[in-house]
Amino acid sequence: MRRVLRILSVALITAGFVVAGDIAATLLWKEPVSTVYGAIRQGEAADSLEQLEKAFPSPADLRVADRVGDDRKRVEVLADRFAERVDTGEGIGRIKIERIDLDDVFVEGTDTASLRKGPGHYSNVGDPEQEGRDDGSAFPGQGRSVGMAGHRTTYLAPFREIDKIEDGDEIVLEMPYGEFTYRVQKHEIVDPSEVEIVRDVGHERLVLTACHPLYSAAQRWVVFARLEDVEAVEPRA
Repeated sequence: MRRVLRILSVALITAGFVVAGDIAATLLWKEPVSTVYGAIRQGEAADSLEQLEKAFPSPADLRVADRVGDDRKRVEVLADRFAERVDTGEGIGRIKIERIDLDDVFVEGTDTASLRKGPGHYSNVGDPEQEGRDDGSAFPGQGRSVGMAGHRTTYLAPFREIDKIEDGDEIVLEMPYGEFTYRVQKHEIVDPSEVEIVRDVGHERLVLTACHPLYSAAQRWVVFARLEDVEAVEPRA
């Protein structure tokens, strides 16, 4: 009996250390278990992005875009055509923020499954579980607000340090049809119900959102950045 109690006590102490270690890792860095799973799903998003880049823009897409001379208009044409091709959960581009050492594939959609793969583009504004809504944010190059959400503590926690981004920092979105550089203008803390943060404001901007404070979904930390530069894909002969 004494031996059984000794084994049980050792098991409980070990379990306690494991739980404490997991909590400490989550507080200091990211949630370990979901991070491993998130890395696997990020790899899947990267694979789907690679397949998408092979298919888009097609020669037909480029022929249509090449009919307009202005680079911004050309990119807008490609962005409009791209928006018709993507599916929820599919990797659609890369987001790079040097300030927080972020270089991740982002996916289409902010539903639960999509955000486990990485940052998600707001195809639905408001409750991310509501499918079929048509009030989503724009794609880069369409000249309107581009919304993106990401986790702060689980599934790679891509936006964990969103509050460390500074005004004036660059945020780069690499899309199959062009590269977009945005300059951070301001930060805000808002309630989750304030979906108007991704409304059209007359120019293209990027809106990043994440839960705030850490380990809570009570509010949202929001970063606003204005489009500064566009590099279109090279026309094909």
